[in-house]
Amino acid sequence: MVFLGRIGDCGDEGWGDGGGMNFAATREEALDQLESFVGVSGRYGRDRNQVVPGHGNVSCLSAAIRHRLVTEWEVAEAPLVRYAASTVEKFRQEVYWRCYWKGWLSLRPQVWDEYLGGIKELEGAGAIREGRGPVGVMNGFADELRETGYLHNHARMWFAAYWVHVASLPWELGAKFFEDHLLDFDPASNVCSWRWVAGLQTPGKTYLPRRGNIEKYLHPDLLDSGGLEVLESPVALMPEGVKRAEVTRVDLPENELPKEGFVLWIHEEDLNPESSVLGGLKPGRIVVTEDGLERSALQREWLGRALDEVVRRVEKHYGVRVERVGSLIEWAEENGVKGVVGMRPEVGYLRDWVGEVRTLDFNLVVRAEDRYLRGFAKGGFFGFWKKLQGKMKTGEFPFERGGSGMLF
Repeated sequence: MVFLGRIGDCGDEGWGDGGGMNFAATREEALDQLESFVGVSGRYGRDRNQVVPGHGNVSCLSAAIRHRLVTEWEVAEAPLVRYAASTVEKFRQEVYWRCYWKGWLSLRPQVWDEYLGGIKELEGAGAIREGRGPVGVMNGFADELRETGYLHNHARMWFAAYWVHVASLPWELGAKFFEDHLLDFDPASNVCSWRWVAGLQTPGKTYLPRRGNIEKYLHPDLLDSGGLEVLESPVALMPEGVKRAEVTRVDLPENELPKEGFVLWIHEEDLNPESSVLGGLKPGRIVVTEDGLERSALQREWLGRALDEVVRRVEKHYGVRVERVGSLIEWAEENGVKGVVGMRPEVGYLRDWVGEVRTLDFNLVVRAEDRYLRGFAKGGFFGFWKKLQGKMKTGEFPFERGGSGMLF
């Protein structure tokens, strides 16, 4: 079972010359990287599992996709200008894993609550997070994650499997480690992927960190043999009494939007409102905020760059001065603002915060594409993908500009 796109991978995607990483933090940068990737996207199926120095075989678009500087369908459609759908199917499939996970968790928000409730520190976890564990390659992965905000998807799989099945640590604590450092941290991809590794997402199925697999796909220059004997014959720690998570949130409420004069709220969950239904409206004021979460220095730096660019781009699009503030609530109180319009946050910390606010009215909307794809996420991914493929073949998805969505 393939994980690209599930543990919030940095890219979907083999390309480049092995040079340094460049995590696009503006829409223009992301589109430039996407254009470069398209030329070699046909190699994705061959190269996607290889972990090499410098990670020159990945696109580094995952942070931009996660914060919607570019959308999943925008990225997935781009290679079709050069390749047949069959040639780049694996790449497109992996990009849409992101949409599937978002939809799956949106239908089952209790899974997010269970994750938060399960985060408890345990002896031995600190040494592994700090790169002082008994297995050299896992120490290297932990160091890379902390120092760069990135891990190749395959490395994420190995590390998560080692954490759960070899180190016998709770998956929630490992998922929190990723959350604390990944530039592309996404609540749905992160939680659901760790659950899959641990045998909870698909009951009876786990993932194990096998020495032979690591030696096959990890470049020799990155292969530390210290402690690899521990991974000769790993045994899965199968959880007991696992039941499939039930759908508990079928509908997403949405109010009628004012056409002009409202306050537009832009947040980190969706930094491209002009490509949504909000793009054709005329706000009277625009405010851009951060969510106030504790972040690593790298995460703060990336998000700061992204928000700086959003201010410039949105001002140009709407012709309205954008106010960037630290606290939406304080700003609203100081300015006598009673309500805002914005994109509905996905299941995660920002959505939780919105639910707790009592002093401000939120008029929140969902991208037409997200609402459409959410309806396919009631079962497993491959059922989701089969339905989506049918809609793509008939041209029903993705939506064209001028329809119920916008495709750039």
